[in-house]
Amino acid sequence: MKKNTFGGKFIVFEGLDGSGQSTQAALLAEYIRKQGLEVLLTKEPTQWTAAGKKIKEVLEEKTEIAPLKLQQLFVRDRAEHLRREIIPALKKGKVVICDRYFFSTIAYGGLAVPQKKLVVMNRNFLCPDMTLFLRVSPEECLRRIEKRGEGVRFFEKLEKLKKVALNYERLLKMFSLAKAVDGARTIKQIHRRIIVVLKGVSL
Repeated sequence: MKKNTFGGKFIVFEGLDGSGQSTQAALLAEYIRKQGLEVLLTKEPTQWTAAGKKIKEVLEEKTEIAPLKLQQLFVRDRAEHLRREIIPALKKGKVVICDRYFFSTIAYGGLAVPQKKLVVMNRNFLCPDMTLFLRVSPEECLRRIEKRGEGVRFFEKLEKLKKVALNYERLLKMFSLAKAVDGARTIKQIHRRIIVVLKGVSL
């Protein structure tokens, strides 16, 4: 992967569905803005690329697609996301906070596509300055998902979540710029811990 040599910092949140990464990404964005820095808060898959819209249909089980083709859509969506949003913001010196990135592709996509193939598919993308993985048990994540009352979707079945969790743990061992944070604590406790972890990344 390519090192970030632009002016801004690139921070990614990862975790199982229901782990709270969207909440923590928003809290961190608010915290950094209060420090006087400009922030781009974004997420993947996007909702505005053609690939992102197609992914949404698959995840909501409105259409079916072969596993490899789905991962190719994620790669296309990511390439456009980087080109049109992330890299321009980094060039302006902004802190980019992204809710999911290539870890998600490998952890979730690895259920049906060889992980080595997925790594190769993503090898030319920009590497985040820090990836924060919120570690929450699959059982707790599923409980939170069910509590939302939105129904359980494509990747949100317990057995799938258990396998995805194992894939994430493997990724944490592979990448030095990735840290696990206990996501089973209170929202405020998790946020405070994230601030401590990010002290090693000069914003």
